Amino acid sequence: MSATPVLLDYGSGGKAAQRLISELFVRHFANPILEAMDDAALLGRLRGAVVMSTDGYTVDPVEFPGGNIGSLAVHGTVNDVSMLGARPRFLTCAYIIEEGLDMNLLERVVRGMGEAARRADVRIVGGDTKVVPRGAADKIFITTTGIGEVILEPAPSGSRAAPGDAILISGSMGDHGLTILSRREGLSLDSGVMSDSAALNRMVEALITEVGDVHVLRDPTRGGLATTRNEIAGPSGVVCAVNETAIPVKDGVAAGCSVLGLDPLYLANEGKLICVLPENKSAAALAVMRGFSEGRDAARIGAVEAAGAKSRAGQVLLQTPLGGRRLLGMLEGEQLPRIC
Repeated sequence: MSATPVLLDYGSGGKAAQRLISELFVRHFANPILEAMDDAALLGRLRGAVVMSTDGYTVDPVEFPGGNIGSLAVHGTVNDVSMLGARPRFLTCAYIIEEGLDMNLLERVVRGMGEAARRADVRIVGGDTKVVPRGAADKIFITTTGIGEVILEPAPSGSRAAPGDAILISGSMGDHGLTILSRREGLSLDSGVMSDSAALNRMVEALITEVGDVHVLRDPTRGGLATTRNEIAGPSGVVCAVNETAIPVKDGVAAGCSVLGLDPLYLANEGKLICVLPENKSAAALAVMRGFSEGRDAARIGAVEAAGAKSRAGQVLLQTPLGGRRLLGMLEGEQLPRIC
């Protein structure tokens, strides 16, 4: 592609638009379904029940340590499909591009998206591109839709946590949120802080096939671990008891949060999952997660309890290092906008 900025012509549907599609998107997303260039994608037969998820990505900055908006869009949608016990197969994407965007930046975003899709073994089979006048958008927004085949029935659900279940997480909390904040504000934090953005579908499939009986899978994105735990405790009608000292947080993230007055339990993650399953399966599940680079810091952080005299269904209780318990509520307000 030319190094010239993106022009309104690229969204016209004419020759310029066709060049953008063929020389950029098709080149980086290449697969037979997309290359047919029809008005819709013919997917062929899927086996069993189907899961579908749609999400929009407006992250600021567009590029950050550990990825960019293109790879993030793939990871986020692949993970959402996976959390229902499905194998992601296909993605579509829609790009809203601001006039004047550097073409080199756009190519890096598209390349990152294509590489992320190939690593996750999913095909980008269709999409749309619109160019809007300067000021009508901020650089680039992406919307993705993912489709996958269910491989676990009944599917994991936020309403299936049961007393006696163990609560596991696949790694450290707050990496993505603090990375975006530090890059956006030009803060000099620990050089090791970077986004955890990653596709988790292979880890999920291994949990399903090698361990089984998975009750809940969730990815703690916006609102972080604390909010996601509440989204499980409420629908399941249980109490989630979490041990604060068992939750992994990288030193750089902990230090940055201390300086900025943030709680890593409320910061977004883009490459971590929560797994809830029977206690007798927890050791095997941890071994599976630790076998993946994305899960090497996996930990058991607590257990699911029935409501009692000192607790109410739907509560998340955090056991502090001093031995007491306090309520861990959902995120109030917007801690950090445009995180994904």
